[in-house]
Amino acid sequence: MVKIGVIGYGYWGPNLVRNFFGTPGCIVKSVSDSRHERLEQLRKIFPSIEGILDAEEILKDSSIDAVVIATPVSTHFKLARKALEKGKHVLLEKPMTSSVEEAEILIDLAKQKNLLLMVDHTFLYTGAVQKMKKLIENQELGSIKYLDSTRINLGLFQSDINVLWDLAPHDLSILSYLVDEEPYSVNAKGVTHTENGIENIAYLTVNFLSGLIAHFNCSWTSPVKVRMMLIGGDKKMILYNDLEPTEKIKVYDTGYSHTSDMERQQVMVDYRTGDIHVPKLDTTEALAGMAKDFINCIREKKQPLSSSKLGLEVVRLLEASSKSLERQGQEVILSTVDQPALTES
Repeated sequence: MVKIGVIGYGYWGPNLVRNFFGTPGCIVKSVSDSRHERLEQLRKIFPSIEGILDAEEILKDSSIDAVVIATPVSTHFKLARKALEKGKHVLLEKPMTSSVEEAEILIDLAKQKNLLLMVDHTFLYTGAVQKMKKLIENQELGSIKYLDSTRINLGLFQSDINVLWDLAPHDLSILSYLVDEEPYSVNAKGVTHTENGIENIAYLTVNFLSGLIAHFNCSWTSPVKVRMMLIGGDKKMILYNDLEPTEKIKVYDTGYSHTSDMERQQVMVDYRTGDIHVPKLDTTEALAGMAKDFINCIREKKQPLSSSKLGLEVVRLLEASSKSLERQGQEVILSTVDQPALTES
């Protein structure tokens, strides 16, 4: 049995504890949080789990095999590095770290120690994203031309990260998972309506050399909650609405073709509108699938679906977006895997 220690019992921590508690092959031994009231809630729901105020006790506990870290992103690197140095497998909440440099250090350390380092990009384990992956792999959409995502709500203003670092990781992880092509560059523009200067509305565009373009609209100041993504192929298109209780995905047999009239200098476009298909989706809780993947990969020494490599790619896009925000939307060219530094366009 894999013995688990969870650091952080705030917003997401209770969900992680609940799912790992019900996952075969592991035992949640300890949970740490610096707030007495949070540990009191833990004791009422899970009396068999030890509540600890100091996370260091979990890191020093030689009986704990793996650590789940659900704390602010600014603390991820320090905690994860200590856990890996102590010989423990690590699951990090998204985003993985505050910088590309930190993520690469953790990946190298995990490799040296022969330990699993994983990031909790939960949406990859949803039935909706898994179905979209199959549709794309089976070429049912044809060549992907665009991805357009909207993730907005009247949300909690963060004091340490902007709205892109808070909301965009979900959809950036989906982009990285679905699209088998490295992005070329990013542009980002945002605005702040608070004195701390942290953007609460932002727009991010990810560009690819193939012509594929991905756009992300994130906001903490919308009067309505929207979780919607459009994926357009040259054969079919997908509407993904995560707030739909049953019909989260609709596949539109819709497309267009065009011809050029050079003499008239016109582009002639023909539109095609066909049926709408609503595929059946797996309804297993995504977080349960993520927890199961983490435990199985520890026991079987495999790489998870939500790997540290994917986590690094998300951080790379977020770091580039921050540079573009600082430069008022200027394009930031993404480096190759061999040259991790970012360069100006």
